[in-house]
Amino acid sequence: MIKEAIAKIVQRENLTEKEAIDVMTEIMTGQATEAQIASFITALRMKGETIDEITGCAKVMREHATKIKVKKHAIDIDRDEINIDWETIVDTCGTGGDKTKTFNVSTVTAFVVAGAGVVVAKHGNRAVTSKCGSADVLEELGINLDLTFEKVEECINKIGIGFLYAPMLHSAMKYAIGPRRQISIRTIFNILGPLTNPAGANAQVLGVYSPDLTETLAFVLKNLGSKSAFVVHGIDAIDEISITGKTQISELKNGIIKTYLIKPEDFGLKRAEPEDIAGGDAKENAKTIIDILEGKKGPKRDIVLLNAAAALTAAGKSSKIKVGIELAEKSIDLGKALKKLEELKTNCGK
Repeated sequence: MIKEAIAKIVQRENLTEKEAIDVMTEIMTGQATEAQIASFITALRMKGETIDEITGCAKVMREHATKIKVKKHAIDIDRDEINIDWETIVDTCGTGGDKTKTFNVSTVTAFVVAGAGVVVAKHGNRAVTSKCGSADVLEELGINLDLTFEKVEECINKIGIGFLYAPMLHSAMKYAIGPRRQISIRTIFNILGPLTNPAGANAQVLGVYSPDLTETLAFVLKNLGSKSAFVVHGIDAIDEISITGKTQISELKNGIIKTYLIKPEDFGLKRAEPEDIAGGDAKENAKTIIDILEGKKGPKRDIVLLNAAAALTAAGKSSKIKVGIELAEKSIDLGKALKKLEELKTNCGK
């Protein structure tokens, strides 16, 4: 099938979802050669990946991932208006590759969201374009990534947060590692990671490296059964909700996708400069994370508040982003977010 698919894509014809499933199955089961895999992902990148193609490939990756079983949770939302029972798991993973090279915003966001009472299954990997990926900084913070999937399940179910280290849970990806390294360009695999959370996260804030991807991936998430999501791209080339400029958001809610722009001033936050949120190596970023969780104020805290607010809104914990910011502030200022980090170190430390 992969040979036929390559020939079709070279003619700039799109694959159906079923064809994408068949090709990805060949890749994930070791039936495709490295040359075929490299040709396929390069041709697909040159043509441009469609919603059906990404959906089909993501379904196969999900099928071949090691599953993490997460129990149901009953959550009291910390506002008088509503109390709800829910089964929401949030992922704050991004595609990586932003040009601003920020610190690990989504990693800090995960602790803030967990501190606010939402279960977080943080899915990630090592650095893509920055000096420090989420896995790198978590190791620096004392979190052990070399865990059995049973231990990861225990962390999520006991603490309310766990880190899903992609290479350990996507073992079938080994067949694509060589071709990806050899061609060294962005391909569909850069997009697939955040779409294939092994814990089945059904609420998501997904940061992407291009504005062209926000609506496309929102539709893919809808096809994959996501309940609610914010797919975001900071117009100043950042794969987070930005405080240095406008952010394009494609929001999935109740089966409907809306795309719009927001800016930090909409939520009472001061606009910052790119250097204010720049990251460093794992040691520097670990210190930044501790500073934020201990209550240090400034632009780095603000960008975490904004991204955490979106995650809390996606999870149904807040009715809108502005309310989510208040919940995120409480999570930090009451020490709940820092406590989640300490609990994770105690239970899943080195």
